[in-house]
Amino acid sequence: MKSIVKNALAAAALAALPLVAACSDGAEADAETLSETRDESTQSLGGALGAMNDVSTLRNALTETELAGILDGPASYTVLAPNDAAFEKLGEASADLSEEEQKPILLAIVRDHLLPGHLTPETIRSAIEAQGGSVSMTTLGEGDVTFAMEGNNLTVSLGDGAQARIIGEPVASNNGVIIPLDTVLVPSENG
Repeated sequence: MKSIVKNALAAAALAALPLVAACSDGAEADAETLSETRDESTQSLGGALGAMNDVSTLRNALTETELAGILDGPASYTVLAPNDAAFEKLGEASADLSEEEQKPILLAIVRDHLLPGHLTPETIRSAIEAQGGSVSMTTLGEGDVTFAMEGNNLTVSLGDGAQARIIGEPVASNNGVIIPLDTVLVPSENG
């Protein structure tokens, strides 16, 4: 119940922030580092993800875990999308994730890259500014991700696990947003 209330409050705060962002003069300073979200509202998340370069490993993981279908449904999600190079950083562990006995681990990792709602990097950055610091949300995998600013870079981290930078061009579809990452968010081996 605590998680549902936390998500509802975070979603309500983030939904109200586009109005705050429109009044902010400080957003221009970060525009050099963070690309503006591209509008692809004629496509579903699945279609937009399919059209993106450099995320084939994530697309395969969504298919293997049978989560790809939700990206074409009516619900709104934000996909934290590690690029192919991010999966390559996992080394041999990345290849092992495609083995049948590793499917539960792959499912957990993919679910921790999905957030409920339609969150653009611009609204996340505005929430950080309004909050005066980092903001956290609960993923579909029930892990907590924390968004923060490091200089002009928007970062996201999973609990005490990996931290990723938001890179590339985010894409807004008709049922959510795809935010490219440079690192796969995995829990710490000690956690």
